Amino acid sequence: MSVQESWFIARARRRFAMTRECSLLLPRVCAALADPRQPGSDDTCLEKLLDWFRDLTQFDPTVSLVQDNPCLTEFIASVLALPEPSASILSFTLRLAGILAASENRFQHLQQEKLLVRLFGRDGPLNSAVWEDASVRSGWVEGVHSMMHHQPALHFLCNGGGIDVIFTLQGDPSLFVASAASQLLVHMLTLSVESETTKPLSTKDCDWPACAQMIIKRIEDSLQSSSASHIEQSLKLLTSLFGSCRATWTEVLWLGIAKQIESFLTEETVQAQHMLANLLLNMAWSPVFCDTEGSFWALVTSALEHLTPVQAGPLAVGILRLYKCPQDVRIQALTVLLQPMDCILRAASQPLEYAGLLDESVSDPITVESLLSSKSSCASLLCQTLAHLEELLSLIRLPVDLPYTSLLRFLMTILQFCNGFLSPASPLGSTISRILINCFRVQRSALDVLAALSERKGCDTLIGSLFDVLLAYLESPNTSPTVLKKTFQATSKWLVRLQELSCSNSQWQQTEKILQDVLLVLQKRLCSPCWEVRDSSLEFLTVLIKCLRDQDEFRQSLLSSEVPRLTENLLEDPESYVRASAVTAVGHLAFITYFAPESPVIGNQYNKENTVAKLQEILSTDPEGFPRRAVISIFTKWLRQGCTGQLEDTEKFVSRVIQTVEHDLDWEVRLGGLELVEVFCSQTICQLGLPKCPYAPVSSAVTSSIHQNESLQIFCRAKLFSFLFQSLCDCDKPVGQRACDILLGLRGNFYPISTLKDSQGTEDSPAGHGIAWLQRTLRQGSLAQNFPTDGGNGVDFQDPESMMLALGTIDLEELHDELNKSSDHVEKSPQSLLQDILATGGTIEENEADCY
Repeated sequence: MSVQESWFIARARRRFAMTRECSLLLPRVCAALADPRQPGSDDTCLEKLLDWFRDLTQFDPTVSLVQDNPCLTEFIASVLALPEPSASILSFTLRLAGILAASENRFQHLQQEKLLVRLFGRDGPLNSAVWEDASVRSGWVEGVHSMMHHQPALHFLCNGGGIDVIFTLQGDPSLFVASAASQLLVHMLTLSVESETTKPLSTKDCDWPACAQMIIKRIEDSLQSSSASHIEQSLKLLTSLFGSCRATWTEVLWLGIAKQIESFLTEETVQAQHMLANLLLNMAWSPVFCDTEGSFWALVTSALEHLTPVQAGPLAVGILRLYKCPQDVRIQALTVLLQPMDCILRAASQPLEYAGLLDESVSDPITVESLLSSKSSCASLLCQTLAHLEELLSLIRLPVDLPYTSLLRFLMTILQFCNGFLSPASPLGSTISRILINCFRVQRSALDVLAALSERKGCDTLIGSLFDVLLAYLESPNTSPTVLKKTFQATSKWLVRLQELSCSNSQWQQTEKILQDVLLVLQKRLCSPCWEVRDSSLEFLTVLIKCLRDQDEFRQSLLSSEVPRLTENLLEDPESYVRASAVTAVGHLAFITYFAPESPVIGNQYNKENTVAKLQEILSTDPEGFPRRAVISIFTKWLRQGCTGQLEDTEKFVSRVIQTVEHDLDWEVRLGGLELVEVFCSQTICQLGLPKCPYAPVSSAVTSSIHQNESLQIFCRAKLFSFLFQSLCDCDKPVGQRACDILLGLRGNFYPISTLKDSQGTEDSPAGHGIAWLQRTLRQGSLAQNFPTDGGNGVDFQDPESMMLALGTIDLEELHDELNKSSDHVEKSPQSLLQDILATGGTIEENEADCY
């Protein structure tokens, strides 16, 4: 162990050591918990108590905890002596014993007291009526898992028949217990092999340790049994094992069961195929198996062939995500994934028109056709296929080449099936079309993939037909609001792609026509009686402006339409979500109408002062928080991008905004106001020639006193300091934290480190008494009542000298630490927890309890 590690462990032991106050309270707590006459403790308190014991034992493996606190073993013995202990206390006792027995020293101590065998052995809760309670079974499994860190615990359980119990619990009616039991078996098998094996296991010479041999024998017996539940439990166990353990011995285990697993693919009497995809995928991700050229990949190939399309899909997409995989397996996985796509394209085409995407199928094409012809399975198979395609398209680097043009044609076909705009000639196509009419699930999935596909090259030839489909969806009154939202998202992505193409091949006319068509539809949607549609339309407009505002064709098309006027009208929409989206859209529209270097607006069609006044009115008077948050966000965005100078004097603008938001009841609006202040401070300091980074302390040689005084005067005139100091006492902690961070940054600019300590002792100036009062008030935090910002109590927040003194005198670091403490930092202490448990039992005075 290195010196650094030793120091870390010693420090952790000191940090988590039991205090004297807790050691005095613990015996009374144990007595109260073991007393059946006392009311039951809250489960949350018991969980916190277990967390405390985990902290106590994590860095101290010695026996001192149980020796110095004999009340712990006495508590366990008392609970065991109860004729009918409560399920919650018995579960707590089992888990506590497991935590204590996690170290070998404490395990031996509890063994000498005969406590572990009475808790986890055959004569313990296993054979009592309370075992029927799932919480007791869960406590037993968790207790065993906690202690399973050393060989004595492993042998204790294996020799006492615990393996049989855990295998039985794999089939527990409680899914939580069953899952925990499976995880425990994986942990025990790994511990046994890795702690008890003297030499590496090999396929030729395999000598499993005793405990591992017992577990493996049970797995093999379960796999060979006729019980479907036993087979499923063992497959889950193996899936978990191969997913968590990458050791070479897993290959030895696999070779012993591979034949049996392979038989599940072909035996119709055993319905275990649905479990195999996850098992094989976890193995494929393991370097033990992915590097082999042998039987494993042959089994994967067989699985892709024999599993149903629904079962094989997850396996196929998982294989395609692998970078280490035989090429023939990757091709087969891609074929499985594309089979539904190929079937759809065939069904939609005229006879002999479509040659087919795939040269050959992995599974019988009739199977895929029958699934797509069934109303119960068609949508599910297509949604699964589309989800897998989207998953692959989301990868930065694809290990496999997808046929993008065919994929785009497939998506267009699906969308046309769903809205009834395609009438295929083939019987299969007609059947699929009838099933998919107005199928929202498939529409949403297809549009998600379509949006992802826009970032891939190779679909340019179909872009005109694609916009025909998208426009049909945007125009159709039958398009649901959720599908319309997805259509807007896909359309915005492909419009960006269209602009890129038009720049490279000069197809301006096609681009202009599509833009005009889209904006014409948008005008209609902005007038929709459905508020969700109006909201989605505004969001779509905002995205378009963000992506295309630098394109002349887009700006001209947008400003020559009715969209800007309709958008401003929606600032008065009766629905608050729509008003908020309208504020955001108008704010981004301003980058084109007001703030563009060469604004294409002619005349006085758009009055910028009027728009600003409208937004300020919303900030002041809107009864809902969402629009007001949107306004402060837009104002900050304008300020950040240097646009407010074109509106009016930035100082007056900021001052007016913060005087509005400081009284807002919505804490997120006040927080947004602080963000505006932070940006304003940064820009002002930078413009006046101070260092670029506004929050780094600078030397007095660099700091110009003239610029310093000028910026300080600006901040005082704008009434920034009254807002910042008032925010320190805000009842919503994020507001106080942000204000403190800003003040610390300002102090770093106005006070070099060399002069800060000297200034903190200044109390004799005319403003000194007011600053002293301010410091006392700030220490009250959110308890401070009626915080004055008008010069009361001798504090003039608009006086530069007073504010310089405040920045240098007030201990902002102390305030920062206080604001960053969790609200329950006192109640979370172990001492407070123990007092709460005693208070619940009535053994402590009511006014001493920490209630939370």
